[in-house]
Amino acid sequence: MKTSAFLYPWDVNGDPDAAARLADLGVQQVTLASAYHSTRALTPRHPHHRVVTAAHAAVLYPPGERWHGQRLRPYPAGDWAPGDAYGAAAAALADAGLDVHSWVVLAHNSRLGADHPDTSVVNAYGDRYPWAPCIAQPATRAYLTALAAEAAARPGTHGTELESCGWYGLAHLHAHDKIAGVGLGDGAEYLMSLCFCGSCARGYEDAGLPAARLAAAVREALDPVWRGTAPGDATPDRLLGAELAAATLEFRTRTARTLQEEAVAAVRAAAPDGFQVLLHADPVPYHCGANAGVDPHHILGVADGVVVPCAGGTGLLAPFAAAATGAAAVTGSAVATGSAGGAGSAAGAVLAANLPVVTGMGGAPGTLARDAERAARAGATELRLYHAGLASDADLAEVRRALP
Repeated sequence: MKTSAFLYPWDVNGDPDAAARLADLGVQQVTLASAYHSTRALTPRHPHHRVVTAAHAAVLYPPGERWHGQRLRPYPAGDWAPGDAYGAAAAALADAGLDVHSWVVLAHNSRLGADHPDTSVVNAYGDRYPWAPCIAQPATRAYLTALAAEAAARPGTHGTELESCGWYGLAHLHAHDKIAGVGLGDGAEYLMSLCFCGSCARGYEDAGLPAARLAAAVREALDPVWRGTAPGDATPDRLLGAELAAATLEFRTRTARTLQEEAVAAVRAAAPDGFQVLLHADPVPYHCGANAGVDPHHILGVADGVVVPCAGGTGLLAPFAAAATGAAAVTGSAVATGSAGGAGSAAGAVLAANLPVVTGMGGAPGTLARDAERAARAGATELRLYHAGLASDADLAEVRRALP
């Protein structure tokens, strides 16, 4: 199977051996960050540094003229990725014979939320999530769509992977995070991720759900969670009730779908023919975060395929594989089923299994060959390896042994 490794520009720039080292792994492609959230990253082999601190979400190239005068616009990177860091890294990787695809993080931006608090998700208690732009807001949607087009279709790039192209919610690895004291589970996390900003309130009202009454119902449904009496595996419909949970999901799914359709269309309009567009995705529509919850049938009719998290096994591939072949799939919860019927054909869709290969971050490079075989049996057509720049030499040696 075609295999791609994730990488940051700072893993390559300033290291004359980096591109050849990547090519020697046996991968054919690199998924290179062009728009990314804040992070602190180890660079264990770089000749000039060991830790890179990206202080805020930024584009890793010079932002274009289109942003002049715009209230919402991408932030240029600081000294961690100066100038056209993406372009320089992409050129070096291409010279080493590697196919370069961009890696674009969209609805995950703490700097945007800090500078423009009104763009953020607001939970049922009135708390803002500055890391999570609300994708129901027209101005935010326009910004994300334009960012997708610019950051994806960089010169010398043959495809893109759009991460966080959907709802972001409570889950977020924040600095010195302290929110694990109460185990939420999927259902409670969904309720804590529901947004009640003005745009979402109007969306609920249009669906016949008075926003104030819905917020009160969410708070009431969460009371047993705070008391520790709710089952940890409770689904949204069990906590909130099937009718209300389904109504919230219908609004949020429709909102995310239209954003995904618009973002993919914008990328294709900006890119040359044959440019591949994939989304990082989860087959459970109420899931939020980097891997946006989607209806597999719909998304495979919109994008050229998906990148699916497989750190916990290959189970999340099955609904996408079923959608790609026209079969029915069960996602495990009545509120998570969504509706079938996409905007196109899923034939030939890319199903990329994302496998972690950094031992210190929970990856298992030593079992990569076995895990790749299991992913292929589950329907994967390609592999993604997270993350070649963060991995130790020992981890990369295991990857090299596993790839043909």
